[in-house]
Amino acid sequence: MEFKRREAPFLAPQVSVSSLMLQVLAAMVPAAMAHVWYFGPGFIFNLLVAALFAAAGEALMLSLRSRKPESGLTDYSALVTAALLAFALPSLTPWWVTATGALFAVVVAKHLYGGLGFNIFNPAMAGYVVVLVAFPMHLNLWVAPSMGDLDYQHLSILQTLAFTLTGSLPEGMTVDAISRATPLDVMKSGLNNARTVTEIRAIPIMGDFGGRGWEWIGNFLAFGGLWLLIKKIIRWQIPVGVFIGLLLPATIMYMLDQGSHASPGFHLFGGATILCAFFIATDPVTAATSPKGRFVYGLGIGLLIYCIRRWGSYADGVAFAVLLMNMAVPAIDYLTRPHIVGHNDGVNRSRSGGNDA
Repeated sequence: MEFKRREAPFLAPQVSVSSLMLQVLAAMVPAAMAHVWYFGPGFIFNLLVAALFAAAGEALMLSLRSRKPESGLTDYSALVTAALLAFALPSLTPWWVTATGALFAVVVAKHLYGGLGFNIFNPAMAGYVVVLVAFPMHLNLWVAPSMGDLDYQHLSILQTLAFTLTGSLPEGMTVDAISRATPLDVMKSGLNNARTVTEIRAIPIMGDFGGRGWEWIGNFLAFGGLWLLIKKIIRWQIPVGVFIGLLLPATIMYMLDQGSHASPGFHLFGGATILCAFFIATDPVTAATSPKGRFVYGLGIGLLIYCIRRWGSYADGVAFAVLLMNMAVPAIDYLTRPHIVGHNDGVNRSRSGGNDA
């Protein structure tokens, strides 16, 4: 008789990594379409450049590690990293800035730690922070949303592509004519200049809660995130933790002084909060693993986002908050280990001599 030997793990996974990544990408499609609708085709160019260099970096590192490149490219994790990076970058980001962020995310933040499943830091956020520190001027090129009552100049598809590739604008057009500060930048600079929240919210770029256009992208991201929750691709603890960690202090400070603190709705829709809660912080590799740990992890991210937005140097603190909490994950997992059923009971019985009868 011949016995077949199987290597661990002995239970086959119910869903493959590639299937999970494809569902995450699908959940971001409505928000990506809204991004293009409101902020132009620059998002598409950023996504293509990020995907190209992320895939190239993935293939290069797998080849250097004597592994088959197709094994890593077909799990679509590099494309998820590219998509998250594209959402984080302005629509008019030059291609070399996007390429730098994508290569750092995959080559350094992912493969130098051992590849998928071993990286400590969220690759997309690591790549974004690198380009934010290295190219701060280029990350201010956010365009105004395409709305009829907003009197801003907008580039065509060919003009956007030309600027992305060469950095040149049509004759007679300047960068100041096409780029505007984000709602978070407007709020932060206004409060630093002793303006009230009411005065700042009177600026036309502001919407009902956050920024015009930004709110709809946030809505579509929320729909995608809820779909991931229903499909059990992500767990509820991290999104809920992020929202509580951010909105609770925002609500308390807003109730204490509405003139110098933005509303909770503004913090929810004004930046990358929803993208972080459902798509960034829920990265299964770099997030905490225990149920309590996931909630604590999300809570810490939300609290750090609020602190950085209110008192830090940057308008939005999502990337820094995620990376800081990535470092705390080992301690969080250790301190929130689930109770092993029957383990302590056995110890107590042995100490009492086992006289249960």
